[in-house]
Amino acid sequence: MSFKHLFTPHNIRGMEIRNRIFSSGHQTILARDWLPTDEMAAYHEARAAGGVGLIVTEAARPHSDAVTTPSYIDASTDRCIPGYRKIAEAVHKHGARIFGQVAHGGRIAHGSGGLLTVPYAPSTVPDHRFHTMPRKMSTDYVWEVIQAHADAAERMAKAGFDGIEMTASHGLLLAQFLSPDVNRRDDEFGGSEEKRFRFITEVVTAVRKAIGPDRIIGIRISAAEDEPTGLTSQMVLDACRRMDGLAELDYLNVTMGSMAGLGSSAHVVPPMSFEHAYIGPHAAAIKDVFTRSIFVAGRINQPQLAEQVLAKGQADLCGMTRALISDAEMPNKAKRGDLDDIRACIGCNQACIGHYHQGVPISCIQDPISGRELTLGAHEKADKPRSVLVAGGGPGGMKAAAVAAQRGHRVTLCEKSGQLGGQVLLAQTLPGRAEFGVLVDNLRYEMELAGVEVCLNTNVDMTWVEQTSPDTVIIATGATPFQSDARIDLDTHVVEAWQVLKGEANPGNSVVIADWRCDWIGVGLAEKLAQEGCSVRLAVDGTHAGQNLQIYLRDTWAGKLNALDVEIIPYARLFGTDQNTAYFHHTANGDPIVCEDIDTLVLSQGHQSVTALEDQLQGSGVEIHMVGDCLSPRTAEEAIYEGLMIAREI
Repeated sequence: MSFKHLFTPHNIRGMEIRNRIFSSGHQTILARDWLPTDEMAAYHEARAAGGVGLIVTEAARPHSDAVTTPSYIDASTDRCIPGYRKIAEAVHKHGARIFGQVAHGGRIAHGSGGLLTVPYAPSTVPDHRFHTMPRKMSTDYVWEVIQAHADAAERMAKAGFDGIEMTASHGLLLAQFLSPDVNRRDDEFGGSEEKRFRFITEVVTAVRKAIGPDRIIGIRISAAEDEPTGLTSQMVLDACRRMDGLAELDYLNVTMGSMAGLGSSAHVVPPMSFEHAYIGPHAAAIKDVFTRSIFVAGRINQPQLAEQVLAKGQADLCGMTRALISDAEMPNKAKRGDLDDIRACIGCNQACIGHYHQGVPISCIQDPISGRELTLGAHEKADKPRSVLVAGGGPGGMKAAAVAAQRGHRVTLCEKSGQLGGQVLLAQTLPGRAEFGVLVDNLRYEMELAGVEVCLNTNVDMTWVEQTSPDTVIIATGATPFQSDARIDLDTHVVEAWQVLKGEANPGNSVVIADWRCDWIGVGLAEKLAQEGCSVRLAVDGTHAGQNLQIYLRDTWAGKLNALDVEIIPYARLFGTDQNTAYFHHTANGDPIVCEDIDTLVLSQGHQSVTALEDQLQGSGVEIHMVGDCLSPRTAEEAIYEGLMIAREI
């Protein structure tokens, strides 16, 4: 494919950005004690070396009162400058540009260090996600926060950053001042549209004075907040028209959503069920009223998509953040024309924003090196090539095979079925989850490039091992559905979740799903069956449906199930059945929960490891390693990580 736009330079305020790909500001949890770290510098350097044009670093608080945790950067003191300087030097070394992001959450705040702190906002108006009741900012305090933005920007400039981005996106403080719902002030910063806009005017003016005439200033803004009382698209367009009159402002970075609500916060990192490049048309509307540079981000996970956005004139730069997390070399590969070699992001949200919400450093389920650049680094060649047999063609086995072959080993992967992918093949059949199957395509191509020999329809047992005599065996035989010990009546129509996903079961009209896992299987089956016309009750052995999913994915799915009239029954542990009735224990008090008039009970009761090959090889003298669900049933992330780590050790 010819990229006529993607790899052309873009100039802002006389500064050239080498191409149209940028990494948007995103929290990495690589900061320590409020400061940038060597790990953070290595993370950004990998993307700069991979060919990205611009990197916007993660949100840093400009004022000590802004509610964050020590895993955020505190740009309110000079302590941040040395760490920022390391990042700037690492990025500049490879020809990319670096901007710093300054963000104050206002009322969007959660606890720090176990104690609830005091959030400040334009007015005392609560949010509907973190349930904070903020303290109204005094007029003097507003001016103090304006100066804090300028001081933080100056520190980033002193560290060598090329530009500064402020956040009026996702319901954060600048957006709160724009909002007639959140900003109910009657001083010079509220009471009319013009006065509500003044906070942004003063911030931009102060930042420009602090950083000088040459560095770039931008604002990130949500095209609409998608929240009942949030900023509408028309309100945002009106604000962007006003911003066009700010001569010191160089670009707008367009996104969607608000962190003030559960549904609207999914736009912060939209899951795979969201349409690709769906914010492009919104950016184009803003481009009509703002005459300088427009950036856009949101589900642009392939260079071909970015090229389309640019060709349509919707934006000048495309944020491809998760695509760069999944494959730091994506820009270089695209520029060379090696499109098949790109490890495409699948929008699963599990190890990027999912890790953030767990409070652990960023990574990617497909590329465990991402975020671990200093501790893992590139694969080293094996001292002595060995013959490696991998039993099982799921994600863990495929990753182990690819990495072992990359290191120089002679690798054969055997899969007992006729298709690679393991449980991914089931996950991709659910509504809005087809993109999960791209994970298999990515791993298959990694194996192909590395020279792995693949044998399908081949079951590995002791006889096979004796005949092939490998130096080491990596067991990745996965898991099968767990056989529940619930008291199931023979007259009850009961099927396993896998049977439904494979199209091997007729669920009838009235279905109860017994969901022990509280992950994608239960909610996905509920959506699938409801779409097919079934009356669905989802009984979850947890506090809520999707309890073990990344929250943006969970909340998006909750909205879909509500729209489909799926009944959610929480705190429900399966006890047994009696003909067309299913019985559950309420897990908090033991009371019975009775579901009557069912046609089918669908079991999603977890998985059990397949250990037959392990049992055969124990004590045989054959060197064995195990990865993924055959150790303990978990997720693709653990399987791929373990496959990589084992392959690096042998």
